[in-house]
Amino acid sequence: MRRLSGIRPVFVSIPVILLFYWLATNSLVGDSPTMDEQNHLARGLALLRTGDPRFSLEHPPLVNVLSALPLLTIPELQLPIDHPSWNQREGWYAFAEQLLWVYNHDVERMVFLSRIPTLYLTLGLALVGYRFSRELWSRLAALLVMIFLLFDPNIMAHGRYTTTDVGGTAMVLLSAYLLWRLWISDGWNWRRVFFAGIALGLAFASKFSNLIFLPIFALSAFLPLYGNSWSWMSSSRRLLKYLLAGALSVLVVWVLYAFEWRHYRFLSIPFTELNQFSGPLPTFLAGIEQILRVSEGGRPAFLMGEFSMDGWWYYFPVAFTVKTPILVLILFLIAAILLIGRRDTRGRASYLLILALAFFVISMLSALNIGYRHLLPILPFLYVMASGIVVIPGIIGNVTETRHYVARFALLGALVSIFAIDAFIHPHYLSYFNLLAGGPANGHKYLVDSNLDWGQDLIRLKYWMANNDVDQLKLSWFGTADPEYYGIKYEPLPGLTHHFDLWWDLPFDPDDPKPGIYAISASNLWEIPLAEKRVFPWFRARQPDDRIGYSIFIYVVDDESTNQ
Repeated sequence: MRRLSGIRPVFVSIPVILLFYWLATNSLVGDSPTMDEQNHLARGLALLRTGDPRFSLEHPPLVNVLSALPLLTIPELQLPIDHPSWNQREGWYAFAEQLLWVYNHDVERMVFLSRIPTLYLTLGLALVGYRFSRELWSRLAALLVMIFLLFDPNIMAHGRYTTTDVGGTAMVLLSAYLLWRLWISDGWNWRRVFFAGIALGLAFASKFSNLIFLPIFALSAFLPLYGNSWSWMSSSRRLLKYLLAGALSVLVVWVLYAFEWRHYRFLSIPFTELNQFSGPLPTFLAGIEQILRVSEGGRPAFLMGEFSMDGWWYYFPVAFTVKTPILVLILFLIAAILLIGRRDTRGRASYLLILALAFFVISMLSALNIGYRHLLPILPFLYVMASGIVVIPGIIGNVTETRHYVARFALLGALVSIFAIDAFIHPHYLSYFNLLAGGPANGHKYLVDSNLDWGQDLIRLKYWMANNDVDQLKLSWFGTADPEYYGIKYEPLPGLTHHFDLWWDLPFDPDDPKPGIYAISASNLWEIPLAEKRVFPWFRARQPDDRIGYSIFIYVVDDESTNQ
C-alpha cells in the first residue's frame, strides 16, 4: 500500500479506466433493453428532436438528453409524434414502445448508442470522487475511491444502462464537492457560488429524488464541519451562499427544460386551481407532484416473500445489507468509527457521513420500494469517507496497534473483494447479491425488480434456446423488450408488461401445468401484480432445471414431474 501511494496517478488510473470500459461494454452488449430504458431513451430523443419536454414528467431531461445524443447519428430514425400517445399526459410508455419496436427496426444499435453516455457519466462520477477525495485526504485515497466507484458491482450494474440513476448520482456528488469548496472558503468567492449553482441545477435536472438533498445541504451548512470555529454568523453566511447557488440552479433547470412556458398541469387539489395559469417549468413542477404521489404508496413492492402497496421502512436497510459487498460494509463501519473519533478528521468525515445517512433515512420513509438503485447516491459519499482511513497514522506504513491491523485488513479486503466479485458476477452485475443472501442464485428470495430481474436476459434466452435445440417454449416475461424481435417463438404466459391481461385469464392450469419448457422471469414468479398468489405456486415449490443469467428460470415439465 505504501508503494501504491508513491506511484503517479496516471500509471494506475489509465489501466483502471480501460479495464472498467472493457468490462462494461463487454457486458452491456449482451443485455437486452431493461424495463425502463426505452422510456428514458424516448424522452430524451423527443426533447432533442422537437424541443418539447412534455414527456420529462417522471424524470427530468438532462441525463435522458445525454443518452439520446448519439442517436442523432441515425437521421433516419422516426419519431412517432403522429401516434396518439404524443398528446397524452403519460403517453411515454406507448410512445417509447412505438419508437423502438414499431416505427424503427434497429433496436440493438439504438440501445447500444444510448448506453454509451452512461459509461462516461460513470467515469465522471469516479473522477469527481477522485478530485474530492484528493482534496479531503490524499492522492492514495483518491486512487482508491476511483477504483471503488468504477468497480462496485451495483454502480457497474447501473453504470451501463440508459437510465438516470448513475447520472443523477454523479451530479449529486459534484454538488456536494463544490458546496464543500464554497463553504470552506473565507469571505465571498462568487466564482465558487456560480459553479455550485450550476452543479445543483444539473443535479435537480437529472433526477427528482436529488431534490431530497435540498434540506440536507441546508442542514449541513449550519453544522460546525468546516474548520472554523462555529458561530451564527459563519453558519448564516454559508446558508446565504447556498441560497444564492440554489437560486441560480432554478435558472439552470429552466434552461434544461428548454425554457418551457405553458399552462400548469397539476392533479392534486388545491394545486389544480393553478392550471388556469401559464408559467415557467410546468412539467418540472408536475413531475415533483407526481413523484410525491408515487412515494406515498400505490405501487406493488416485494421483500423476502412478502408483498405490500405501502412498502416497508426496513426495505432499504435490507437491500443495502444483502447487495453491498460484505467487506465493503465492514470498511464503511470501521472507517466511520476511526475517522469520526479523531479530531483532525472528524469534520470532513462527518460531512460525508451526514449526507449519506440523511438521504438513507429519508429514503426509508418512501413507499417506492423497487430497487437498491435508489440508494446509489449514498455510495460515493461513503467511499470518499472510507478512503480517508489511509491518512490515519499507522494504517499505511508500520502497523503498531490492533485497530491499525483491522483497518488495513478491511481496506485491502474490500479492495480485493471488489475485483473478485466483478470477475465472478460478470456479465450479470445487476443480479449481484452478497453471501449474506446466499449469493445471486438466492437473490430472488429477497428482492426482485431492478435488484435482480429487469428484463436484461432476453438475448441470452435466445442463445440458450439455440444451444439446447429448443424451438419454442412457454414464456412469462418481465420487461418491455419484444421477444418476437429476437426471433423467440413462445406461448405467452402472464407477464409484465407483455401479456399483462393473462394474469386474470390464465392460459394454463396452475395446479397441473401441461408438459413443455417454461421460462419464467424471477419477478413474475412472485406474481407481483396479484393480491392472491395463485398462478405460479407449482413452480415456486420446485428448483429450476436451468437459469438464464440469474433472472429467468427454466422448468422442464413432463408427465412424470406433473404427477409428483
